Amino acid sequence: MPKNKDLKRLARTRMKKTGESYTTARSRLLEKNESGSAQPEHGYATLAGMSDEAVLAKTGCDWERWVCWLDKKGAGAMRHKEIAKLIDDQFDFGGWWAQTVTVGYERIKGLREIGQRRDGSFEANKSKTFPVPLETLYKAFSSKRRRGRWLPEPGLSIRKATPERSVRMTWKDGSSVECYFTAKGDSKSQVAVQHRKLRRKPDVARMKQFWEERLAALAELLAPHSARAK
Repeated sequence: MPKNKDLKRLARTRMKKTGESYTTARSRLLEKNESGSAQPEHGYATLAGMSDEAVLAKTGCDWERWVCWLDKKGAGAMRHKEIAKLIDDQFDFGGWWAQTVTVGYERIKGLREIGQRRDGSFEANKSKTFPVPLETLYKAFSSKRRRGRWLPEPGLSIRKATPERSVRMTWKDGSSVECYFTAKGDSKSQVAVQHRKLRRKPDVARMKQFWEERLAALAELLAPHSARAK
C-alpha cells in the first residue's frame, strides 16, 4: 500500500487522466490495491515514466520495492547525487541505471516532474544501440574530427572524457550533455545521452528530436564499420 503522500499523488495523476474527482480516483486506487494488484492503476510506473517490467529487468526490483528501500534509507531528504551514489555503491548494474532509478524515485515522490531536474531546470534523454564495438562508438564522441562528421555544433566543448565509459560536454548555450557508453557484446554498444540544464520545458521535446536525428546520422556514419565487422 502506498504511503499517504504517494497515494495523493497517484490519485491526482489518475484525476488528470480520467477526469474523476479526487475522492473517486482515490477510492478506485484503494479498490485496485485491495483486490491483490501489486500496484494501483496509473501507479508508480506512470509517475516514474518507465514501466515496472523495464526497471525490474535491469535492476532486479520494481518501482514499489525501490520506493520502499529508498524511503528506509532516507532518500527523500537527500540530494540527487547522494541518492545516485547510494544506489551505485550498493548495486552493480552501472551508473546509468543508478541515475535512472534516482530520477524515477524523485518523480514518484513529487520532487521533480518528467523532464525536470531538482534545481528546476529540464533535461532531455535519448539512447541508441549501434552494431559496432564500444571503442568505435566512444571515439565517435570523444574525437573532435569524428564527432564533427555527425554533430557539427560549434561552441561545444568536452569537460571530461572517461575512456569507453562517458563523455561530458558543455553546450554552446551553457547546458550540459552527458553521454554514457555500454558494451552490449563484442560488436554491439549503446550510448545514453542526457542533455541537462535546459531552461524551458518546451526545450525537452526540441532536444529529444535533435538527438534522435543526430544519433540517426551517426548510425549512417558507422554503417561501414558495422559491415566490416561482419
